[in-house]
Amino acid sequence: MEEGATSRSLLQKQKLDDNEELIRISCGEEDEGLLLQSDQSSSTITVVVVLSTLIAACGSYAFGNAVGYSSPAESGIEDDLGLGSEEYAVFGSVLTIGAILGAISSGKFADFFGRRGAMGAAEMFCILGWLAMAFSKDAWLLDLGRFLVGCGIGVLSYVVPVYIAEITPKNVRGGFTSLSQEYTENLQLISEDGIRHLFQKKYAYLIMIGVGLMVFQQLGGLNGFGFYASTIFESAGCSIKLGTIAAAVVQISMTAVGVFLIDKCGRLPLLLISAAGSCIGCLLTGFAFFLQDLQCGKDLVAMMVLIGVLVYWASFELGMGGIPWIMMSEIFPINIKGSAGSLVTLVSWIGSWLTSYTFNFLFEWSSAGPFFIYAGVCGMGVLFIAKMVPETKKLALEEIQASITVQ
Repeated sequence: MEEGATSRSLLQKQKLDDNEELIRISCGEEDEGLLLQSDQSSSTITVVVVLSTLIAACGSYAFGNAVGYSSPAESGIEDDLGLGSEEYAVFGSVLTIGAILGAISSGKFADFFGRRGAMGAAEMFCILGWLAMAFSKDAWLLDLGRFLVGCGIGVLSYVVPVYIAEITPKNVRGGFTSLSQEYTENLQLISEDGIRHLFQKKYAYLIMIGVGLMVFQQLGGLNGFGFYASTIFESAGCSIKLGTIAAAVVQISMTAVGVFLIDKCGRLPLLLISAAGSCIGCLLTGFAFFLQDLQCGKDLVAMMVLIGVLVYWASFELGMGGIPWIMMSEIFPINIKGSAGSLVTLVSWIGSWLTSYTFNFLFEWSSAGPFFIYAGVCGMGVLFIAKMVPETKKLALEEIQASITVQ
């Protein structure tokens, strides 16, 4: 008995290569082993790590194409296939339905095929989906194609950030993981044992953080601005081409700024600035449409909407776009990682579907209404982040999880 107890507390070292050492800590029956990297390897960045990260982050390119496609293609698809606004709302939102199913099955993919195999399988779903949309002559094939793309990005949304977080050193983990930005999540198949661990009281705080961040990210207007940018600009009398190009430039630029700042300034300050800025962007856009409804300041409406949309995207991409996914890959212990990721991701995709499906109806009811609703959600997000979300900058995964679980 004594010998067995002693063996459970030993540190077992396994050489990985000349520069890195892996330490396994056995913690007994209740807690599973934790993997720690020695300090010597924590700052090592190799060419293989950089290239692997860049290749894995290509999954976000597939995600970005899928999310951004419905906005500029709206008028063309409606004309070619004769779709009404309700049918197009289904087309826009069916992506998230596929993503929910893909997210639920992504853990199974990762278990059977490994991280790389799962990414490859997901890309095949995306390829088939895009081909179906490209050659569709009927609405059902168009929706099927977008559904398949959703399944693919649902799988990618789990695999990409977890893979990157696992292969990168802790001092640059935030920047590397944020390359996959807002559109990657951490998910695994829910198991009976995982559910049992998930609903223990000591993990309630972690679940609140994960679910809360995803709720405020999605219900703060992400898919309203993303899926229906063309509708927003056209209704305001602003050039669609100018607006979409400007928004794309701002998104790319601010994502790069966020990657640079995340490991210097920390997660929490960027989240607070991002949520507050998103709120301001929504208020500006909503106020512009409010003036339009009152037939006041007609010359200012287009400019105010453009500024509001750009402020929203600049703020969102700085923090709320990618950091919630980074936080999710950091805060959950290994024994609940799959179950917690499944729950949080499911909440995120449901919120994504809700926003994308309801925007058209809300916008027809009141052009200013949806943006004021989004502003209120973003404002509540600021309070939630300030009160609930911890700072995880430059902490080892085990240090983050231990400190939060203790709270």
